[in-house]
Amino acid sequence: MTHDELMTAPAVGAAAAVRPRARLIDVATAAGVSPKTVSRVINDEAGVLPGTRDRVLQTVRALGFVPDRSARELKRRAADTIGILIDAISDPFFAAFVSVVEELAVADGLNVIFASTGYDPARERTQLDRLTGHRLAGLIVAPVAMPASTLAGLGARFPVVTIDRVRAGIDAVVIDDFGAAAEATSALIAHGHRRVAFMGEDVPYPTVSDRLAGYRSALEAAGIPFDPSLVVTHERFRSGEAAEASPLLERDDAPTALLCATSLAAIATVRAIRARGLAMPALVSFGDFTLAEVLEPGITYVDHDPRLLGAAAFRRLRERAARPDEAPARIVVPTRLVPRGSGEVAPSLPLDPIGATR
Repeated sequence: MTHDELMTAPAVGAAAAVRPRARLIDVATAAGVSPKTVSRVINDEAGVLPGTRDRVLQTVRALGFVPDRSARELKRRAADTIGILIDAISDPFFAAFVSVVEELAVADGLNVIFASTGYDPARERTQLDRLTGHRLAGLIVAPVAMPASTLAGLGARFPVVTIDRVRAGIDAVVIDDFGAAAEATSALIAHGHRRVAFMGEDVPYPTVSDRLAGYRSALEAAGIPFDPSLVVTHERFRSGEAAEASPLLERDDAPTALLCATSLAAIATVRAIRARGLAMPALVSFGDFTLAEVLEPGITYVDHDPRLLGAAAFRRLRERAARPDEAPARIVVPTRLVPRGSGEVAPSLPLDPIGATR
């Protein structure tokens, strides 16, 4: 053996020892099948013809293919996280909603992650991308500007349920906003009020507009003309301000009753009334809030219970996971009007010229 041969022989042996590890694609190419078929064979799954299975196994042995166990375990690991995308965790309604979904998810061995949109379509897109970067077992979303097509695309990957707002072809859990607002307005009218104001919010979805429509319907049914000057929509309700509430209540023809279309609107309105030392009119809040029952009088509210909505949304999410081909459902959660005193306040009687009430 020459000197060159002595030098080359170990090198050749080393090269053979470090032969590249066979990949799944190498097995598929050598066996003349798809990578998916190879995956089914090595995972002992059904759906492969016996002859094809034998050929793949022979190729696996011939190439010395060894499956990557860590990759297999990662693939097999079930998605175990529920994503929730809401308007704002500072909203008492959504805070309670998330708490209920989390409780149910944990009991089912699942994790929960949530994000908020802040009512902003651009932020909604960013937060959606962040959530869907995880291995989700399902997504619950209160959409702001998100189209049905986006949700349908996500629905091909995991179950999707909307809450509070509807998108065509997507499971939804909602309340009857129109009917609940009509009921609350009718209750105020039944207590003798003829000037009922609507304290809403300027939001980019139909929840509040449906409640406004219910309010108007109740006025019409009672033969009370609609007065647009008694309708307040104000974005700053979200930050606890109600700049338009005080001037409304200080008018000579001030309303004697208020329907607050959200709990945030109610909080801001009550704050404005107290700050100006105004007499408390009859008031109904659409949704409960912390300490509402300890105010004097306690705040009457439309109970669209976030616990019921949360339970219904989670249940529908799990049903969709079990039956992915089932037609989408629109689940309407019932509401009720809970009297606490503020909604039952009678209108003040005006004084006649000599000071006697009429």
